Amino acid sequence: MLDEFFQTPIEYLKGVGAARGAALKKELGIATYGDLLQHFPFKYIDRTRFYKIKEVSLELPYVQIIARLKHKEIVGEKAGKRLVASAYDETGPIELVWFQGIARAFQNLVVGKAYVFFGKPGFFNGKPQIAHSETELYGTDAAKNQGSLALQPAYTSTEKLKKFLLDTKGIQKLVAALLEQYGRNISENLPPYILASNKLIDRRIAYQHIHFPENFMQLKEASKRLKFEELFFLQLKLLKNKLFREQKFKGSIFGKVGHYFNEFYTNKLPFELTSAQKRTLKEIRLDTQKGIQMNRLLQGDVGSGKTVVALMSILLAIDNGFQACMMAPTEILANQHYQSIKQLLGEGFVEVALLTGSTTRKARKIIHEDLESGKLNILIGTHALIEDKVQFKNLGFVVIDEQHRFGVEQRAKLWRKNSIPPHILVMTATPIPRTLAMTLYGDLDVSVIDELPAGRKPIETKHFFESGRLRVFGFIKEEIAKGRQIYVVYPLIKESEKLDLKNLNDGLEVMSREFPLPEYRISIVHGQLTAADKEFEMNRFVKGETQIMVATTVIEVGVNVPNASVMIIENAERFGLSQLHQLRGRVGRGAEQSYCILMSNQKLSKEGRIRLETMVRTNDGFEISEIDLQLRGPGNIEGKQQSGVLDLKIANLVEDQPALQQARQEVERLFKTDPQLHLPENALLYQHFQQKSAGLSWNKIS
Repeated sequence: MLDEFFQTPIEYLKGVGAARGAALKKELGIATYGDLLQHFPFKYIDRTRFYKIKEVSLELPYVQIIARLKHKEIVGEKAGKRLVASAYDETGPIELVWFQGIARAFQNLVVGKAYVFFGKPGFFNGKPQIAHSETELYGTDAAKNQGSLALQPAYTSTEKLKKFLLDTKGIQKLVAALLEQYGRNISENLPPYILASNKLIDRRIAYQHIHFPENFMQLKEASKRLKFEELFFLQLKLLKNKLFREQKFKGSIFGKVGHYFNEFYTNKLPFELTSAQKRTLKEIRLDTQKGIQMNRLLQGDVGSGKTVVALMSILLAIDNGFQACMMAPTEILANQHYQSIKQLLGEGFVEVALLTGSTTRKARKIIHEDLESGKLNILIGTHALIEDKVQFKNLGFVVIDEQHRFGVEQRAKLWRKNSIPPHILVMTATPIPRTLAMTLYGDLDVSVIDELPAGRKPIETKHFFESGRLRVFGFIKEEIAKGRQIYVVYPLIKESEKLDLKNLNDGLEVMSREFPLPEYRISIVHGQLTAADKEFEMNRFVKGETQIMVATTVIEVGVNVPNASVMIIENAERFGLSQLHQLRGRVGRGAEQSYCILMSNQKLSKEGRIRLETMVRTNDGFEISEIDLQLRGPGNIEGKQQSGVLDLKIANLVEDQPALQQARQEVERLFKTDPQLHLPENALLYQHFQQKSAGLSWNKIS
């Protein structure tokens, strides 16, 4: 079986055994030979350079010297026992000291012999010193071997593993043993034509050189090969998924643009569509005519008009005799969609209903009956939509908002509600960098609404330190006097001893003093309130009964209050860029000029400063998302549900964008000529792919 040895349990490797194997699995997730081979070095120590003793300084992370041993002795007793030795070259002496493994080190050191000493330099009483030096007899085969390790790999380890002598050096020995004993068993998994066209080295050599490169060129070639391989198989999986779905899941054909769509577009649409909205609608229209299930991701900044595009697509479904539904992650957001869609459609145009956890039993019964009879055209709701009791007569179109908040199974339940799977439109207001979209959503077609409706004024963003707080309070009072409303967002609910943050409780106290009753009224919302209390407080703000909402980030998604014109974010330096951008999107929804005020401590980290400067400089969500990806890396952009997709061992989505593009293009070329991977030259690929994807289900929306 191809790469069978990759699956071999790690305890079978000589020198591991049951106890070390269990520790490696628990501490680093290394359970097999493949896991060990893919526990790549996080850095390399240059062993090509030999220093003279007089060149040793604390600035150097490591030094390697050739020196002759002059003296050795064991001094001290019990806990203070140590081996002290001295050696010299033509430029002066150096002290060597060992606090562990004393007897073994003493036995191996011979006075008068020359050694290669390697380690972290220090100084004691003004003299250079190396503690626990790696030591090889100079001129021996061992020293030659050590010398050939020009770039020495350093591996992540843990304190627990070090008790099993599995520090970086111990892991290095295991990898070396594995490659020496079984390296020949690493089989190729890419066809010769792909290796040749992308100038990639053999896989077995790549593994050897990524762990034990003799020079930087070998390391570069090995890294290029293994990164390409990882990204190639990721893209192969995603695009094969898409191809499989297109072949297996037929889609309803929306053959006509009829009364509902035309009537809405001509007489009900309250504004001119932007060119980006028109382009997206055209893409959806073409998708729904192909006879295959549409799976499209609609990206657009807060306020870019995604809901109208979704609604017009739904009307297209209704024109063709189908029902539609829209699922949102919270009751507030579902309710908001319901209200705005009802307002856009007007009374008596199509039947629309709202289904959430709060819907009464009586109302549910009517909704269930109307759905099954076909009387109900559009159902908007939360997770309640996926309940087994919710049965449609003919579901043809599904809209999922802020989809990363739903699990794969939850989403899949929705599109099993019809014999022909409905078309899927996934919407997100979190701008996703292109590289991330190609991995997280590589099997979806992507539409982007990259312009705001006419008349929307860009939000002005300002940054203030604590010293500017009185000015900010004055500004809030001016805005409230104009009839506007204000958000004040805090990162914590209660004070933390470890973090010097403005917390919500203290903030509420300060705001209540500065904005007292009866002139001012304040809502308070945070994650520890019950759903009912949260709803009550938010609704007070939505209805304009309170002018200030003091909140944690629970309001990041979902509250639409066109009258709110100021967003104040306390300790803004503690938030990620995409979160700051989401919070800012809560204002700027009306015709009036809106403002976002970022409050921060005087002391800012380099990253904190970049984030705040970026927010002040631009409103472009996609530019912000790219900078966020560079600052934070890909790991946490889209939440835990997606982390499995991004379980990359060696590739980095920020640094390796060209490699990702290259891999994607190669897979696209491959599927044009051999979509089933049945040609003889792709037999290797097919075999490896089948093995990697064993047990995977392709019928997922991701």
